[in-house]
Amino acid sequence: MGSQSVKAIENLRERKEFLYHLLNDVKALEMMLDREVFEKGIQRIGAEQELCLVDKNYRPSCNSLEILKEINDPHFTTELALFNMEINLDPHKLSNKCFSKIEEELNTLISRADKIASEIDNTKIILTGILPTLRKRDMIFKNITPYPRYKVLNKILKSIRGDDFLLRIKGVDELIINHKSILFEACNTSFQVHLQIPQDELVDKYNWSQTIAGPVLSIAANSPLLLGRELWSETRIALFQQSVDLRNRSYLLREQKPRVSFGSSWIKDSVIELYQDDIVRYTPLLTTTKEMKEDAVAQLENGKIPKLEAINIHNGTIYRWNRLCYGETHGIPHMRIENRYIPAGPTVKDEVANALFWVGLMQGIPEKYKNLPDFLPFNEVKGNFINAARTGINTYFNWFGQGISARRLILTELIPIAREGLLKSHIDQKDIDYYLNIIQKRAETRYTGSQWMRHSNRILKKKMTKDIANATLTAHLYQNQKEGNPVHDWKLAKDNHVLDLDIGMTKLEKFMTTEVFVVNENDLVELVSKIMEWRNIHHIPVVDDKNRLTGLITKKNIQEISGQDTNVIVAKDIMVKDVITVDSETSIEKANKIMIENRIGCLPIIELEDLVGILTKNDLNKILSS
Repeated sequence: MGSQSVKAIENLRERKEFLYHLLNDVKALEMMLDREVFEKGIQRIGAEQELCLVDKNYRPSCNSLEILKEINDPHFTTELALFNMEINLDPHKLSNKCFSKIEEELNTLISRADKIASEIDNTKIILTGILPTLRKRDMIFKNITPYPRYKVLNKILKSIRGDDFLLRIKGVDELIINHKSILFEACNTSFQVHLQIPQDELVDKYNWSQTIAGPVLSIAANSPLLLGRELWSETRIALFQQSVDLRNRSYLLREQKPRVSFGSSWIKDSVIELYQDDIVRYTPLLTTTKEMKEDAVAQLENGKIPKLEAINIHNGTIYRWNRLCYGETHGIPHMRIENRYIPAGPTVKDEVANALFWVGLMQGIPEKYKNLPDFLPFNEVKGNFINAARTGINTYFNWFGQGISARRLILTELIPIAREGLLKSHIDQKDIDYYLNIIQKRAETRYTGSQWMRHSNRILKKKMTKDIANATLTAHLYQNQKEGNPVHDWKLAKDNHVLDLDIGMTKLEKFMTTEVFVVNENDLVELVSKIMEWRNIHHIPVVDDKNRLTGLITKKNIQEISGQDTNVIVAKDIMVKDVITVDSETSIEKANKIMIENRIGCLPIIELEDLVGILTKNDLNKILSS
């Protein structure tokens, strides 16, 4: 949506007006393609850097508006969540040292922002595809940036779906969760790269961008964790699709595909097919707050280049991983491909290496890989992309009829193609060697950002609770980013970097047990007794059919019915119904006081009506004595 002022389409008149302009824009774009009016003789690259903000304990920090006010730089802008920001880099001509200039510009802007952020509640800036310390309680409506375009989009998506959003992602672990806003989309932070494409290369290069997406993603993967679960190598791919999925039964016939998608077919004759497909598949959601006056066809006939405002608004609500964008600057139109699947981080060097690798592949498309629709099934390419998101550098690709590992494909075929494409584009030889070497080292060692995070997390979780492990992992991530070495040189995180915590004032979220065994209120007491015996636990929460806490059973409750027929007694018959609970923001000090005053041995911990953990007296004694 960019910086446009937008609003929901609220009535039939607005819908008809927007559709008129949308169809007129498509007609004008087709005329422009026929007349070959697009910019020639130059290619530019651009990038958008999304950032995460964290506090002194490496938790999400919602200080973006205050930080942006102090930065006061048009390169910086808001994102959907208050714990994110975005940097829009200046476009660079694709030549010479453009990639090292991008690295220099990014480092300068991030360093400045990090310095200013540190003066506002000790906020830090992190580059990562998904922030490890994010929790469900961070994904609430109040953390959406309070600007109309974000609230409008959330309202529209909720009204269309008619129910809560559902996330279901299965990797090493499994995540199944309902959420009430689109804020889970803000878990995704990316490094989006734009490449201007000459008109006569648009069809072949867009199809090629789809073909190489899987291999590029496999070497760039950096997001294996979400809410403490180990999921896909690049979990953003599944998360983004599901977090803004509009489809429900009433809209199924129109919204046949999710708005976040890889696409459904090749372009055959013209890129106009993409825009036509988007109009066919996706109902318009937004229009401008001002009256749309531009008649694109009339503008074109009068010798002027239209802005195609309706196309850009509609395009902004459809999130293809390779998105084709129209732009007009000073009356000169251009088309560019926006790569949206490369994650943020682990370092600026890694991001620039990913960008250079992708651009080199785009520029070096071999002649034999043109006219792809004639000999390559689209579903093979789409399958490669999904498999790369799941398994990253360990992916086995179907590459033009033969099976090949990601590592071998990148080292033996794709790096040489990228090198040739970069040389053809007159990129500085030192830049080519330096950044492609980063890609090569990652491939040779099978050591990507995703691999570092996955293995570091496993080490930390052996000695820490999940929440402290997530915070410690993020602390290592921040320190490594500050040092600036690419991820293939990073050592795995160790538990010797533990956060400096005041135990008494520390929140329960850092120490609570999150693997909680529960029973249903209609379960037999005999089952309850066996679970407590087998798992050596003294307290077990009781939940209803909606998994809401309704009671608690202790070992004492079981002992009190000794001798009775436990095959006819159910949990709700003996459970304690007036259960004292706390939330995860409660301090250890306060939890200890509650337990002493009420003479209880455990505290169930509730967040947003869900049972998220439990703290027992034994846990508390270990913490306070450590």
